[in-house]
Amino acid sequence: MEDKYESLRLEKQLCFPLYACAKEVVRRYKPFLDQLDLTYTQYIVMMVMWEKKSVNVKELGESLYLDSGTLTPLLKRLEKKGLITRERSKSDERALDVNITEEGEKMRDLAVSVPREMGG
Repeated sequence: MEDKYESLRLEKQLCFPLYACAKEVVRRYKPFLDQLDLTYTQYIVMMVMWEKKSVNVKELGESLYLDSGTLTPLLKRLEKKGLITRERSKSDERALDVNITEEGEKMRDLAVSVPREMGG
């Protein structure tokens, strides 16, 4: 007779191998991102900033699948490092805009080798 909880075994879950794979990818990025003093999540935020230069927080969160509880402290740390600025939107005072700084743009030159070093 089949165990009624068989479907709850970890190895039966689609989500676990995906989770483990994502953790491994982040682990492999770490040595390259440590040289930039960025976490993986900060790195993907900076990739959006290098591409768009300015974006509102809501759009940034939606594009990276990050909630405000994750994004707010992350953006504060990037701002403290001088890579971005945050300011109220001129068109909608409820919204917060994120802008890349000159220092943030300079980091792009340092980060350009990361995808190549990762094999991409």
